[in-house]
Amino acid sequence: MKKIQMVDLQSQYAKIKDVVDPSIQEVMESAAFINGPKVHQFQKNLEDYLGVKHVIPCANGTDALQIAMMGLGLKPGDEVITADFTFAATVEVIALLQLTPVLVDVDPVSFNIDVEAIKKAITPKTKAIVPVHLFGLAADMDAIMEIAKEHDLYVIEDNAQGIGANYLHNDGTKTKTGAIGHVASTSFFPSKNLGCYGDGGAIFTNDDDLAHIIRGIVNHGMYERYHHDVVGVNSRLDSIQAAVLDAKLPHLDSYNEARRHAARKYTEAFKNHPKIITPSGRTSCNGICETCDCHVFHQYTLNLKDVDRDALVKHLQENNIPCGVYYPIPLHKQKAYEDERYNQEDFKVTNALVTSVISLPMHTELDDEQIEFIIEKVLNFVNEN
Repeated sequence: MKKIQMVDLQSQYAKIKDVVDPSIQEVMESAAFINGPKVHQFQKNLEDYLGVKHVIPCANGTDALQIAMMGLGLKPGDEVITADFTFAATVEVIALLQLTPVLVDVDPVSFNIDVEAIKKAITPKTKAIVPVHLFGLAADMDAIMEIAKEHDLYVIEDNAQGIGANYLHNDGTKTKTGAIGHVASTSFFPSKNLGCYGDGGAIFTNDDDLAHIIRGIVNHGMYERYHHDVVGVNSRLDSIQAAVLDAKLPHLDSYNEARRHAARKYTEAFKNHPKIITPSGRTSCNGICETCDCHVFHQYTLNLKDVDRDALVKHLQENNIPCGVYYPIPLHKQKAYEDERYNQEDFKVTNALVTSVISLPMHTELDDEQIEFIIEKVLNFVNEN
């Protein structure tokens, strides 16, 4: 059995080397390293894939989220509601822009932002909601967009973990995550479902005017060279990363299906275990259906009951099985984001999840032998403890 990795980018690269290498070489020979043809080609191809009017590439996913908020013209003191159970970048940019983060609890099944908690958190100062498609599962966007419409709020999708996922609307139609809200951001960090070989990100929107503003912001506020019309930043996707991403994009659906295949194997082995709650698709799903496309399993995360999670982590590591705890500390308890406004009773789900979740290896190159070994070691520990 080959070495188990949390993410196996070497094996993935080996399969697409014959496409990636010439694409990078083309950039090297053209010397068009910034805003070159490869960037524009990737941008257009990603727009077509997502079904969104505008993709604006940038330097990384955190920049993408910050620039999206800058483009909306949010002002210091404006309140932005987002999930407590997510990576810090989501709240980090809110604070950096001197906006007011308002953290709320998550749903115990999907781990995504709790719709009822959003409703309770809205005040006259609320200007935006940032749903995170956590671990690759689409948040409840119909409900969130309805709330936003009722209260005249912006919706900024954090799609850093969910690219390629479909959201099934209440009317039966489907939309790619990142193409539903007023604006969205994503990350192309190497470990993402669509990852480059460095840093990269992008902003998505169907709003022509907003797209124009954002295109200026990512380039020092310039629409014409040396004419700075808005306050901007320097955040551009370089051509080499765009070449890598454009080579990978045609494989994204198959990458996501490979992840779902691994997820089904895990779920079949763990289902009905009294101490293990497996992830699923939409809240109404029982497991992962054969036509599942609402979850792209950026992470495969178990929720343990009456199990010493940290001891299981140690057990897996002793058996050369990497794993992750996403996330060990709620954002509302992080030193940088503590606030006297928060009441622990309002974060019951998040406070429980941080002690009970564990993410197993999940990537496109996992084979059945590795999956079976991981399952065996998890079950051995859980059944004996």
